[in-house]
Amino acid sequence: MRDGEPVMVRVHCRIDVAVDEPGAVTALARRRLREADIDWANEPNTVEEADTELGADLPLALAGLVDPGHLLAGVPGVRFRGAHCWATPADQLTNPPSPD
Repeated sequence: MRDGEPVMVRVHCRIDVAVDEPGAVTALARRRLREADIDWANEPNTVEEADTELGADLPLALAGLVDPGHLLAGVPGVRFRGAHCWATPADQLTNPPSPD
């Protein structure tokens, strides 16, 4: 590492969540989608199609609510560079999370 060059680090994180109110999750994801500053003319689908898709797919809606950029907010000398988040239903996992 040369002086002044940032050290790049990839953080791996697995988070298991229990969703007690799926409708509340999808409603929030749909609201945030509609409030987002998205240029729908450059998207493959419309806001209505994306809204419908989120409403029918709890893991997709939940993953859309995860904001990894806030995990390290306020940590001096650290800049968030990007992330990819997804969610998988427990019944599709080889090692499902414990119920609690």
